[in-house]
Amino acid sequence: MSLFTDDDDQDGPAFRAEPFVLPEGELPTMRAVLNAYGVPDEAIDDAEQDGTLGYLAMDRLVFPDPPIYDLTGLAEVTGMPAAQIAQLWRSLGFPDPTGGERLFTETDADMLHTVAGLMELGLIEPDLVVQMSRVIGSSLARVASAMIDAIGLDAESETSDDEEFAVAAGTLMPTMPKVMDYVWRRHLQAAARRRVAAPVGGDGHRAPKTVGFADLVGFTALSQQVDEHVLAGMVDRFETLAYDTVVGQGGRVVKMIGDEVMFVVDDVRAGAEIALSLAEVYGEDSELSDVRVGLATGPALEREADYFGPTVNLASRIVNIAFPGSVVVSEEVHDALEDDPAFVWRSLKSRRLKDIGKVPLWSVQRAAAPPDDAERATPRERARRRHTERRESRVEKLADQVTDVADAEEE
Repeated sequence: MSLFTDDDDQDGPAFRAEPFVLPEGELPTMRAVLNAYGVPDEAIDDAEQDGTLGYLAMDRLVFPDPPIYDLTGLAEVTGMPAAQIAQLWRSLGFPDPTGGERLFTETDADMLHTVAGLMELGLIEPDLVVQMSRVIGSSLARVASAMIDAIGLDAESETSDDEEFAVAAGTLMPTMPKVMDYVWRRHLQAAARRRVAAPVGGDGHRAPKTVGFADLVGFTALSQQVDEHVLAGMVDRFETLAYDTVVGQGGRVVKMIGDEVMFVVDDVRAGAEIALSLAEVYGEDSELSDVRVGLATGPALEREADYFGPTVNLASRIVNIAFPGSVVVSEEVHDALEDDPAFVWRSLKSRRLKDIGKVPLWSVQRAAAPPDDAERATPRERARRRHTERRESRVEKLADQVTDVADAEEE
């Protein structure tokens, strides 16, 4: 049984160890794995006693070569200034190494040699190296955390399932780099296609983006009332519904921000459909509360897979004044879709938004189903429509009350 493989035809630093082979049918133990990588029994015994065996195993499995360089020594062998190395280390998401701390391995030295060579040839600029390091570090930190969760490395566990851990680690360690390489290539292909296919406006600038935020109502209060396992399940459920709904309708999830999802799509009508679908999906889900959705369309700067600019700020501010289960949009969204028979609109009057000022806003709902469709609807669908209509009526009354109070305060 081979736990680890190395790619003989792969250039560059070797991040995986030599294959560890056990007799066929024999399950590996964590001790056997660590012994195979040169960890003495005394170190394993000490780790077992102080509850750090899992961390010792992960440390040795990820980087079998020992740390031998401090920052000064690494600068000497690579020819890269220590200050530049420290900057790259920070951009990857790691704290500055303390003076004299032997933190770096031969793998680190090999990687820095490669990067330094590319910069010397002028193929990449130092600023780009830092930028890419920041993106890669942020993204892979999430991947690493998810992998630790998948393996089950839990410091609070009272039992040590070392065989289960060894099998899981042995399976995932050689597989994950291949998976990440595959997914990265797919995303690179998709990103290139988006850039090439993105429509260009008449002034030569990129066409507007439609940006939305959906916020899970009451999550902060609820998170203080449930245990961690229930909370983790809620977060997973929230993210799953968000990705399925947004991506399934041609949008892209930009990021998850705790109890909020940010999405973007090129077409304004698709943005409205996604926003309404999010409100409906969460409204029908028995495990989660409603979401409120804010939507805006206009120019947006894309950088490092994120979006910035006034349109993003507007959508982010709008979601904060929307009511549970409702979708509130900017005037630009309303103007673009006003004549679309699939939507009905209600003016919320002008509202003052933080750092933006007073702007006109609209709530949007789906148009009522035609009589023929209503007759063919199932009892459950008719009940859901009645529930939606009652909720929308309450939302409208609340919106009127809030607007009247705001107007009175301004006067």
